[in-house]
Amino acid sequence: MKNLKSMLKSKKPLVIPGVYDALGAKIAQKVGFNAMFQTGYGTSAALFGMPDYGFIGAAETVDNARRICRAVSVPVIVDSDTGYGNALSVWKLVKELESAGASGIFLEDQKWPKRCGHMQGKDVVSQEEYTEKLSAAMDARESKDFFIVARTDARATKGLDEAIQRGKQNKKTGADAVFVEAPRSIEEMKKIGKEINAPLVANMIEGGATPLSSAETLSKMGFNIILYPLSVLYANAFATMNILQELKNAGNTSKYKQKVVNFDQFNDLVELSKFRKMEKRYEKLKK
Repeated sequence: MKNLKSMLKSKKPLVIPGVYDALGAKIAQKVGFNAMFQTGYGTSAALFGMPDYGFIGAAETVDNARRICRAVSVPVIVDSDTGYGNALSVWKLVKELESAGASGIFLEDQKWPKRCGHMQGKDVVSQEEYTEKLSAAMDARESKDFFIVARTDARATKGLDEAIQRGKQNKKTGADAVFVEAPRSIEEMKKIGKEINAPLVANMIEGGATPLSSAETLSKMGFNIILYPLSVLYANAFATMNILQELKNAGNTSKYKQKVVNFDQFNDLVELSKFRKMEKRYEKLKK
């Protein structure tokens, strides 16, 4: 399995979808993605039906990562929010996530309780406190290939210049990539790409604060990792609402027959044939 650092050596930007369960991860791998991102926003929504507003903790994050990482053979980067505590909490979290099979984390500098980076009302801790957490994350990893993305949400509360300064400091501390969350214009994104000499993350959220741009355009601005964290979640929610509304109104789902996978296709996604072969092999051992 290729690691994320080797993937970034390519001239092409690395486009990464967000997933929040094992099935979505298997589908992402099946269609050809070489890496994926476990979204905290999606985890909170899927597990609790609640917003990305500080409701999930380390236990939910690690448990979900373990299920997702077992389901696929490509790198999974885990949204670790603020690390759920102090520097020691971050150290413990990285140990647990690496043991669970994760290939990296996103670690942010928000104050707890955190919230989605494109929501109002967030605030950030001091750079000194965040540096402690980032340093703990680097100390905790067993493999140097474990990929640590340093995220700052300072753009919303302290302005773009402060966010860029934090990004520079995070790279100096040793982060593998830098993520300035929620720039509000193409001009701001260009400035980030010009001023921070590090692998950079662009976060593309449908309806979010940052303008959506193509991977090619973002690459030219200096962004190496193009993240689509919520596309799968939003698409699944849209499809679910539509088919359930049809079932409620019409009493059947025949209208959507061509818009859903069928029984055999779904069984292929979850690799039923592999387990049938295993079952038959074990049955022969009894004879």
